[in-house]
Amino acid sequence: MSNQPNNLINELSPYLLQHAYNPVDWHPWNDDTIKKAKELNKPIFLSIGYSACHWCHVMDRESFSDPEVAQMMNDTFINIKVDREERPDIDQIYMTVCQVMNGSGGWPLNVLLTPELKPFFSGTYFPKEGAPNREGIKDVIKRTQEVWSKHYNAILDSADQFTDQINFERALGNIHNINEVLIKKCFYELAGSFDNLWGGFTKKPKFPIPQYYYFLIKFYMEYNNKEALDMALFTLRKMRMGGIFDQIGKGFHRYSTDQEWLVPHFEKMLYDQALLTIAYIEAYQASQDKYYAEIAIETLDYVKNNLLDSNGSFYSAEDAESEGVEGKFYLWDINEIRKVAIGDVEFITDVFNIKEKGNYKDEYTGEFNGKNILHLTENYEDLAKKYDLSIDELKAKLNSIIDKLNIARELRVKPHKDDKVLTDWNAMMISAYAKAGTVFQNDDYTLIAKNAYQFIKNNLFDNKGNLYHRYRNGISGINGMIDDYAYTIMAAIELFLNTSDP
Repeated sequence: MSNQPNNLINELSPYLLQHAYNPVDWHPWNDDTIKKAKELNKPIFLSIGYSACHWCHVMDRESFSDPEVAQMMNDTFINIKVDREERPDIDQIYMTVCQVMNGSGGWPLNVLLTPELKPFFSGTYFPKEGAPNREGIKDVIKRTQEVWSKHYNAILDSADQFTDQINFERALGNIHNINEVLIKKCFYELAGSFDNLWGGFTKKPKFPIPQYYYFLIKFYMEYNNKEALDMALFTLRKMRMGGIFDQIGKGFHRYSTDQEWLVPHFEKMLYDQALLTIAYIEAYQASQDKYYAEIAIETLDYVKNNLLDSNGSFYSAEDAESEGVEGKFYLWDINEIRKVAIGDVEFITDVFNIKEKGNYKDEYTGEFNGKNILHLTENYEDLAKKYDLSIDELKAKLNSIIDKLNIARELRVKPHKDDKVLTDWNAMMISAYAKAGTVFQNDDYTLIAKNAYQFIKNNLFDNKGNLYHRYRNGISGINGMIDDYAYTIMAAIELFLNTSDP
């Protein structure tokens, strides 16, 4: 890290401020920065990420905090940092570029642009040094220096052609004819990709995709197709049992690195809690199985306890890391369990699959590391039979032990909290609380939703009725985007359905 701040020091984004003391001469995305790139005729190094992103932190430590790499970047590029959560419009454009160029994407997203903002190279995480079959960031910089000086016109031509291709494909993608044939085709495609063993619709990594579950539940209700409902319910059950769900503090991590929902990247995002809560509520409504209602309530309580500000708004995320180690806050070794769960060690190690050597293999080494991710492999009914308990007795016993583990875990260093308020994500969460208030007849949930909506009305509308996208430290800014308007409308509708207040 540098003693002197760079141009990000006056930004409000927690993510940009994480990079404000990098020796890289970072600039925010604005007209002055782009004008500077044009005046100097230098390529732009655009790096997009978010504050809770594990691999963003890794690349920061390895490369962006390294004086040698920083000097190379400063000599070669105009360097721009973007918070994808503040500027989803920019992120969407260049993520599409990365996916088309490479067949995949992710964060950190790193794209090389001409001064006219046309892409000519992209990738995600780059290590500092290259390895066989993998470029390092230093390799990328050296190669850019060479081609920019020797093949400048070819780069411009390539960037023009690629930009024209992307624009053409995006235009084609806007042509839709939504009808019953298309709806049924969606169902059959989901059914064809369904994982019968673990749920979900991919092998690995595995992301919760709430829109799929909404679609399947509604497909069941429209066409009385039990297979559709079963796919949704099975997936939602497997997610709750897996390590992607925080068995101690509740709430969902962002995604699983494996097929089994076991090993997550540990960041917790507000939008996941909101959209998954709605999915579990709709699963409960369709199935009348209280299990799904309980998961919705657990998730809402996690948000209330960890992401709800005293002003009524919701924070954006909790980090994957604490003390520079991913998942450290959430992982357990057997000795910690023995100290906390005195008298219940055998029970809790069996229920949550805790092993002496650890219960998952480290992503980097491929070896067991003595750490455990608490997860279930048996449902409550089977566990109750195994221990000759009623379901209620089992839950009471489990909750008593979980409370002890939670108290012990609260003594650890907590992950960083991204405290910016985003209109679209807050509106999603308002919809979830309002819907829960309606379905569960819970006035506390309704009040949380009403207070958060009032916060948006008071702080994220301008005097002409236009929305802002972000609020932090008492300052609203960034013009609202289509998601801000769409989800705010959705929140207003859910609140109206709950309260009948016009």
